[in-house]
Amino acid sequence: MAGLSLQSLVLSHFRSHKALRLEIGPRPVAIHGPNGAGKTNILEAISLLSPGRGLRRAAADDIARRPEALGWKIAAGLFSLNQTHEVETWSENGQSRSVRIDGKAATQVALGRVARVLWLVPAMDRLWIEGADGRRRFLDRMTLSFEPRHAEVTLAYEKAMRERNRLLKDQVRDAHWYRALESQMAEAGAEIQANRDAVLATLAAAQTQAETAFPVAELGLVHADGNDAFRVTEDFEAALEEGRPRDLQAGRTLIGPHRSDLLATYTAKGVAARDCSTGEQKALLVSLILANARALSDSIGAPPILLLDEVAAHLDPGRRAALYDEICALGAQAWMTGTEPNLFDALGDRATYLNVTEDGGNSTVTEAPI
Repeated sequence: MAGLSLQSLVLSHFRSHKALRLEIGPRPVAIHGPNGAGKTNILEAISLLSPGRGLRRAAADDIARRPEALGWKIAAGLFSLNQTHEVETWSENGQSRSVRIDGKAATQVALGRVARVLWLVPAMDRLWIEGADGRRRFLDRMTLSFEPRHAEVTLAYEKAMRERNRLLKDQVRDAHWYRALESQMAEAGAEIQANRDAVLATLAAAQTQAETAFPVAELGLVHADGNDAFRVTEDFEAALEEGRPRDLQAGRTLIGPHRSDLLATYTAKGVAARDCSTGEQKALLVSLILANARALSDSIGAPPILLLDEVAAHLDPGRRAALYDEICALGAQAWMTGTEPNLFDALGDRATYLNVTEDGGNSTVTEAPI
């Protein structure tokens, strides 16, 4: 049995799935069917077994099946590091989602301690050429897979920064109102940066220690105005105090880990990822996801659950086969989607195959022969 895998998945009124029940083994899962049938909806449901808003970053009230829109629920049997957990998450009438683990109410952050989930979706194909926000989320998702506390620290930082920004927007100039918030931001910000630095070093080692068909990506963080004072709590706190006049003019906080940007270089070619071809950019993303999975397997004894939506896009048959070989060698439960079953031919009998069809707005899932 894989070290981290879903054993069962039950969806109720989740997007196009009015009712779905899957009993699944630890092997990779290849899901095929036409566009719009509901393949990605299955992956989205699994992504919500981890902290955050899932791979679509959807609000809770946008997920419920239409036209009922009464609410939705996900229940899963999760095998995680020699323990089996019953995990449930749901939302009723558009309210914030609730979580229960082994029958007890839990926070979303607690999900990160039992489920390590990474994903690669088509929207991320433009990661290297669009805004820095997406790249930070990508890095923080990888960081969270190693350090579940990263979610709590990030939330603490963002909460304190929102309060500070409110003061700045209101043109509050009394230093007394800022000190406690800046202290909280400095402490959390330094920990965020330490976590990010650690995962970048880990990914660098994981890429260079394994020979794969995918290119090595050299990663680095750059910061607003070149300022990296927030790597040390006291320095960051002093920088926030010093920067108040400028921040008051802008009405927001202008330095900190929320302004960092993740840059990547195709190492063998010495070319920035943003200047690579579409296929090379995709290959770099796949390389990083696989490096993350290998490093996590070494760290905690199990690779994460991988969600690879339309993974075959921009991959030639050779790299596609190499991807499947590496997933199987890792022992990772990867949930992959594609429009045609022949996209998974190189997997052979190493995977479970599901066929998704849509009829009258309802998705149906059946196990398909190899």
